[in-house]
Formats: sequence, structure tokens, C-alpha cells
Amino acid sequence: MINIVILAAGMGKRMRSDLPKVLHRIAGKALVSHVIDTARGLSPATLCVIYGHGGEQVPTLLAAPDLQFARQEPQLGTGHAVLQAQPFLNDDLPTLILAGDVPLTKLSSLQALVQAAGTDKLGILTVNLADPTGYGRIIRSEGTSGQIRAIVEHKDASAGQLAIHEVNTGIMIMPTVQLKKWLATLSNNNAQNEYYLTDVIAKAVADGVPLVSAQPDAEWETLGVNSKTQLAQLERLYQLNQAHILLDNGVTLLDPARIDIRGSLQCGRDVSIDVGCVFEGQVTLGDGVQIGAHCVIKDAQIAANANIKAFCHIDDSTVGEGAQIGPYARLRPGAELARDVHIGNFVEVKKSTIGANSKANHLAYIGDATIGERVNIGAGTITCNYDGVNKFRTIIEDDAFIGSDSQLIAPVTVGKGATLGAGTSLSKDAPAGQLTVSRARQVSLPGWQRPVKKT
Repeated sequence: MINIVILAAGMGKRMRSDLPKVLHRIAGKALVSHVIDTARGLSPATLCVIYGHGGEQVPTLLAAPDLQFARQEPQLGTGHAVLQAQPFLNDDLPTLILAGDVPLTKLSSLQALVQAAGTDKLGILTVNLADPTGYGRIIRSEGTSGQIRAIVEHKDASAGQLAIHEVNTGIMIMPTVQLKKWLATLSNNNAQNEYYLTDVIAKAVADGVPLVSAQPDAEWETLGVNSKTQLAQLERLYQLNQAHILLDNGVTLLDPARIDIRGSLQCGRDVSIDVGCVFEGQVTLGDGVQIGAHCVIKDAQIAANANIKAFCHIDDSTVGEGAQIGPYARLRPGAELARDVHIGNFVEVKKSTIGANSKANHLAYIGDATIGERVNIGAGTITCNYDGVNKFRTIIEDDAFIGSDSQLIAPVTVGKGATLGAGTSLSKDAPAGQLTVSRARQVSLPGWQRPVKKT
């Protein structure tokens, strides 16, 4: 068991935003939320978030039973930030310190660091960067042992130290009793007049506490966000990693660089996804599902062999086996489609169930409806479900045929096997097995002329 402290108080001036830096999003989730979710994988005894800039926005957004919050005001450096967490730390457990703006660190890397440090060592996650500009340099002793003896911040480093490529990621773990003692003796005698957490390294060396290090599998795990450019770069790194996971699991991606996953995407065998698709929330794609280009799919379950054609929007909906959707179709929350349903171009379905083998192929709105099996919905048909105050339901029973350009004024029922003639405005129930037509008598007016524009 360990304590975990997440530093999330920074302003992020280079973000040029009123939103606290750690609340900017990657893959639809706040930077600090990525860090918290990874930290939870370590089953900490205490998980404390240090906040500051932006007031209560951070604790308000993140509030959860397993989180403690400590405010750093004013913000006087990383050492001062950790100092705010002292009341929440269990002295008998080591304390792991994470950065709220470093969102992509893998759980396995943190586990390696925790294991290396044990309960009595100071452990540092380090990484070798081709361009270490801005990072604190790892200073090691000469000789074969190469023990860490200090971390020097970039602004305080000498020319020789700036040539070092091994840097501090800001992720450290150490015995809590010693940490509290060292924090109490920090000085702000440096270029920034701040209390650096990294100064505890020299204090640990002086006290004879062993120093160890671990390195992540990939450099990108340790990259932080200080600008919108870096945020965009990490977004693409994250998405490319997700794409490679899908590819490794047998999913066909027409272009791995053009997919966005903002949540969880579970795919069966032989799934194919075209370019420009966005998946949000919890999405499940069954075996053989095909997703056309530029679809947006959120919180949806799509069953085996369904074909979602280009430019469809699907939100909080269920699509049955073998269904054909789109192109340019929209399924809104509560749409439940059975097997082999066809929803065509510019058809919108909302809070409705549609039975097996039913079709709405063109330019229709189906809202608050219960539709049976083998129903045909003609082009231009709408269910008029709203009277300006209340919503009402339309029921269309099995084998009904709804002619083009019909309006079904709810609450209304179309009986089994009934047919509505084109252009029908249905305000009363249509009997089963009969043709129902509601039209004015067609009239042609001889001598009628179109109006002319007045000059």
C-alpha cells in the first residue's frame, strides 16, 4: 500500500486559457483524470490531489469518494505543493508523487518504480530525451555505480549539466517520514524563488537514504502538457497508441492516423473502420461490423454484421444484427433497432424501437414510436410526437406500409398490415389490414397566374 499525491495546482500560462491546465482534455477526458485513473490501478491507501489555479473547478469536476483535495494558495513550487498534502499522508507507507499534466504514463511503469523503491528508498522515474530542454537534469556520481546525487532544474543548470540528456519526469516515491522532514527544510534560494521538490534528492543523499531509478517503456509516457501545441501532440500520440491496440487485435483501420477514441471501444472479429471516425463513451462493435467514413458513435452497441455507412451519428442507441444504417443517418438516444433494420439517408430515429426487417430508407423522422416487424416507412414520413408541451407515442404494428409524405399525429396506432396512402395526415387510429387515406380533393384552377414581383 502507498500514499499518492497528484500535483494539479499549476496555472499553465502557455495554455492561454481560463481553464486550469489539468482540466484540458485528451481523448475527451481531463489530463488529471487520466493520471487519477492510472493511480487507482495501484490501489493506494490515500489519493490526494493538490489544486490551486482556477479555484474550486478541479475538486468540483473530480469529486469522488476515494479522492482527497488540498489547496495550494499561493503556488510557491512543487515542494510547497506536496507540503499541503501532509495531513492526509500515512507515515507508515511510502508516498508516490505524480504530475497532473503528465497523462500518458502506463501503470506498468509506475509499478516498476514502486517495486524498485520498496519502503525505504527514494525512487525517481527518469527518461533519456533527445531534447531535454526545460527538464530537470539527473546528476549522477562518477564511476561505475552512477548513483543519483542531485536533480538540477533547467534554469539553474550549468553548461555542462545542460548537456545531460537523462531528466527527471517529476514522478518520485519516497518514505513518508523522511519526506515530511525534508519538506520542512526546503529553501527557495533559486532562480524562480520557489520551493523545489527536487531539492529533497540532495537531502536524501546527505541522510544516506538509497536512491534508485526506473525508466518507462516509451518516452511519450513521461511527456507533459504546457501548451496547446503539446496538448495536440499528446492527443495524436494517445490516439495512435489506441489504433495500434485495435490493429493488434485484428481490427481493420483504413488509416490508423485518422481515428479518435474518447472512451472505450470494444471490437469483435473482422471489424472494419474507415477514416475520420470518432468513438465516445462506451461503444461495442460485434463481429463483422463495418463502419463507414466520418461516423460519430457514442455509447452504442452495434451487433454482428451491421453496416454503418458514411457520415452517420449514433448516440446511446442499439443496432441489431445485420442492420444497414445510413449514409447520413442519425440515431438519437433511445433508438433500439432489431436485426436487419434499414435506416437510410437523412433519417432520424429518437427514443423508438424498430422491429426486425423494417425499413425507413429516406428522409424520415421517427420519434417516440414503437414499430413492429416488416414495416415500410415511406420517404418524408414523420411522427408528430410533440404538441408543444407533452410528448406522445406512435405505434405501428407488424407489416404496415406507410406511404410517402405522411404525418402520424401521436398518440395514434396503425394496425397490423394497414396501409397509409401517400400524403396522409393520420390523427385517428388506422384499422388493421385496411387502406387509410387522408387527402383534400385535387383541384386545378384554369386561368390562375403566379404572382409577379412588384417593382
